Amino acid sequence: MKRDLTFILCALAVLAAAGLALDPGGYAMRILCLVFLTAAMAQSWNIMGGLAAQISLGHAAFFGIGAYASTILQVEAGLSPWIGMWIGMVLAVAAAMLLALPTVRLRGHYLALATLAFAEACRVIANSIGITGGPQGISVPYMGNSPAMMQFSQSGGYLPVIGALFALVFGLFALISRSRLGYMLRAIRENEDAAELSGVSAVRVKIAGFAISAALSALCGTVFAQFMYFFDPDSIFSPLSISVRMALVAIIGGLATLSGPLWGAVVLVVLEETARSRFSALPPGVTPLLVGSLLIATVLWRPAGIVSLLPAPGGVRPGWLKWRKRNA
Repeated sequence: MKRDLTFILCALAVLAAAGLALDPGGYAMRILCLVFLTAAMAQSWNIMGGLAAQISLGHAAFFGIGAYASTILQVEAGLSPWIGMWIGMVLAVAAAMLLALPTVRLRGHYLALATLAFAEACRVIANSIGITGGPQGISVPYMGNSPAMMQFSQSGGYLPVIGALFALVFGLFALISRSRLGYMLRAIRENEDAAELSGVSAVRVKIAGFAISAALSALCGTVFAQFMYFFDPDSIFSPLSISVRMALVAIIGGLATLSGPLWGAVVLVVLEETARSRFSALPPGVTPLLVGSLLIATVLWRPAGIVSLLPAPGGVRPGWLKWRKRNA
C-alpha cells in the first residue's frame, strides 16, 4: 500500500506538471484527461469488484444516472452540475439499494447477469422517456468558459476537476481498504460463508460497498457528461462500453490494488487511441481485438495485473525479473 500511495502521489504531481506543460486544447491533454477519468471510473468499480470479488456488470446504470441527473437538472432548471452531481449520487445510491436488496445473496455469474439486466433495464427506460432525449440523446448546453457550470473552453480546463475526482476516488479507496469495512469486504471475497460464521454480516457489508461504489460511479458520470457534452442511452448505459470497461481496466492493472486501475487506464486508453489513429483505415473491430488480446495475455501471463510486474517494497524483484536472472 505504501508503494502504491507513493505512486499515486507521483501521478498527481505529473498531472499538475503536464497541466502546465501541455497545450490546453491539444490532443495530448484530452488523452491525459481520459486516462485519469477512466482510472477513477475503474477504481469506483474496484471497491466491490476487487475488494469483495462481487463482479458487477451493472455499474453503467449508476454511471448513467449520475450523467443524466446532473444534465437534466442543468437543461430543465439551469442548476449547476456542481449541485446536480450530489443529487445524482443520491439517486445512484437509491438505485444501488434497489439492486442490492434482491441480488445481495447472489454470487459469481448469477450476480453478474442480474446486474447486467439492471443496466439494460435502465437503458430501455432512458430510451423510452422524453426527458432523457430518448434515442436521440441529450446535449449539455454550452455556456462557454464557465467554471461555475463546470464548463471550460478547452480540455485543459477540466484537468483540475478530473484530478480532484481522481484524488477523491483513490483516496477513499485507500481509506476503505485499510478500514474495518475493507477487511470485511476481503473476508467476503475469500470465503463468504466463513466470514458470516466469524460474525461478518455479508448482506450489510455488500450493501454498504455497493452504495459507496455507486455514488462514486455517479460522480464520474457527471464529470464525463460535462467533458463529452453529448451522450445517449445506448452509450451511457451500455454494459459493454461502461461496465465492462471499468472491469477491464481494473483487471489489467490489478484487482483490489490502489494503483492498478491507473496502470490499466494508462495502457488501455493509450492502446485504444493509438489503434484508432494508426488503424483507422482498417475494417472495424481492430481496436476491440487488440484490447481483447491484451486482456487474454494479462490473465494468462500475469493474473495479478500490471502491478505484479513492479518491484515489491524493499527492492524485491518481481517474478519475471527473478526468472530472467536465473535463466541468464
